[in-house]
Amino acid sequence: MEEDERAVEYKGLFEDPAFICEDSSLFSDYSTPIARFQDDITWLRPQEICPSPALFPDNTNDGHAKQGLLGDCWFLCACTILLKYQHLMNKVIPPAQPQWGERGYRGSFLFHLWQHGCWTEVTVDDRLPCLSGKLCFSRCQSPTAFWVALLEKAYAKLQGSYERLWAGQVSEALVDLTGGLAERWSLGDCGTEEDQGRGSSDSDWVRKRRLDLDLLHAVREGCSVSCSVHSAPGGASELGQFHALSVMEWVDVRTVERGGVRLIRIRNPWGRRCWEGAWRESGEGWNSLDPACTLNLLGRAQEAEFWVDETEFLLQFDDVTVGYPINEEGHLQSIYSGELLTHSHQRGDRWVKGHSAGGCRNNSSYGSNPQFWLRVFERGEVLVSLLQHRRYSRNTGHHYTQSPEEGSSNTQHQHYQAIALHMWKVEKKRLNLSGTLNSPPCASTHCHAYEREVVLHAHLDPGFHLLIPSTFLQGGEGSFLLRVFSSSPTSLSAVKTPGPSLPLVTEGEWETNYLRGAWVTGSSAGGSRNFLSHWQNPRFPVTMGDNLAGSTGVNVRVTLHQNCPDTDLQAIGFHLYKAPEGQGQAESTVPREEEPVASCIPHCYTQAVSLACCLPPGAYVIVPSTYQPDSPGQFTLTVARKIHRRVVKSQENLGRAVQEVSHISVMRS
Repeated sequence: MEEDERAVEYKGLFEDPAFICEDSSLFSDYSTPIARFQDDITWLRPQEICPSPALFPDNTNDGHAKQGLLGDCWFLCACTILLKYQHLMNKVIPPAQPQWGERGYRGSFLFHLWQHGCWTEVTVDDRLPCLSGKLCFSRCQSPTAFWVALLEKAYAKLQGSYERLWAGQVSEALVDLTGGLAERWSLGDCGTEEDQGRGSSDSDWVRKRRLDLDLLHAVREGCSVSCSVHSAPGGASELGQFHALSVMEWVDVRTVERGGVRLIRIRNPWGRRCWEGAWRESGEGWNSLDPACTLNLLGRAQEAEFWVDETEFLLQFDDVTVGYPINEEGHLQSIYSGELLTHSHQRGDRWVKGHSAGGCRNNSSYGSNPQFWLRVFERGEVLVSLLQHRRYSRNTGHHYTQSPEEGSSNTQHQHYQAIALHMWKVEKKRLNLSGTLNSPPCASTHCHAYEREVVLHAHLDPGFHLLIPSTFLQGGEGSFLLRVFSSSPTSLSAVKTPGPSLPLVTEGEWETNYLRGAWVTGSSAGGSRNFLSHWQNPRFPVTMGDNLAGSTGVNVRVTLHQNCPDTDLQAIGFHLYKAPEGQGQAESTVPREEEPVASCIPHCYTQAVSLACCLPPGAYVIVPSTYQPDSPGQFTLTVARKIHRRVVKSQENLGRAVQEVSHISVMRS
């Protein structure tokens, strides 16, 4: 179809202005193999690719993901759980969306993806990357089904580009698609507890656990299991390094010699079988089974699936990822006991250098890390997860691979810090912090790990428990989210600590102004800068005066406090913009393309967030917001200006925003 004809035929269809069909949506730094196709990729809508497109095929097996040129096998393995459970699919892809050829079709699709504490709406147009008229990235087994390709585009938009999906962890994608929990277990040599506890390996630890599928018997129908290889396995040398595959099922069968063997069915997201072990389609292993049993099991293996026995599985694969089952009410089921975890809480915070980034227990500053009260009202099973916010390097945008051994350790470590979580049983009213921290914790994640999320599992008696999340290195900054899932009633709250001092200036007098406002649904609750409605938020003009001759900056502390109980908290933050030249003091207009000079983000679930900075004198506009649009609430904005400076610690810091520990949560803004 000629370009002009296409323009006429598809006129009026949605074209996403936030994820345009250009290189900026494909690449972050051109560092992956897909960069060589830069000049050849075109963007086509599904009706340009095939005559009768649909989101889902009639046959469920034809809806499985098939990997293309993009190295996102980890994401496709996580997608398998959506195809297995309709209630999870409906959460991510809301049903009844107008499709091609149907009334109401506009060329756009809506997805829900979980990000650091809440479900985020992601809308994309249906223009997809193609080579020679065919999809070049992930697709369904059926060439006429497009749910995988469109979901992949929504996930790429959330991460910033398709290239940022190159290599990752199955566990992260599972959490982002379900809002639940996932754990990664090594199948390698576990070693001794002394080996795992040595300080030299503390920051490079990956959870060592010998896989025992019997332990998953109670949840085998609901959990998600995947496996990965870090180097080419003997059974399939073509897999190469760092590849993830889905475990579809495992069965125990009797041999003709009345022995027993456990067989595991595995799916390769490449869309083809590539296993040469004893249980390949014509392998010698099948000779040990009754022919009827052999025929039944081989009939279960769809295209791209193969069988291995448990011994071969443990020998050839390096780790497994287990995703927790989630029922239709949204409750997690423990993979350890099968119990439903019907109670949940979450809170966020930050590690801030010089204030609350105390490092691991080897450091005397460990007690300065953020602390939380976990109160257990009845004995029960408890899971506590610590999830850190991803950091992208300035020089490389892509995420790390599935294995900590890929290339150099810096590939993985540039995005995440080594983190851990420790818990002590305490008497809250008589807490001796120093004595408590010098005693052994009642539960922990044992060692610090370069993972996005680590999980602590315990059965706890009633009472108060002190939780301390930490990074391995002292001074390591970052945001995190703490989540609790339990079978019995619990509560989670932050341990109150004195507020931090302003890091730029230590002496002098301050002038403080209090401004009140409200976010009103439909008029002034515009949400974060992710949304076009952001500029509907209240705007407050402020002037940063200069009371000291020859000074080059004004020290300011801005605090946004939401006026509501802890049970109704919104994720909040704010941006500070330079007002246009010539604008009056009472005006609050800011050009929409204007970038903020300082920001208090990510948006945080807390009563108050605060920012300290040093700014050149002049007129500014403060725009406070909730993360999601149409989230009503009232707030107070406090602006404190230093009017007499006696000690300036660093001229280099003028104009730089310094975020402080009052942040809570890790939402993208």
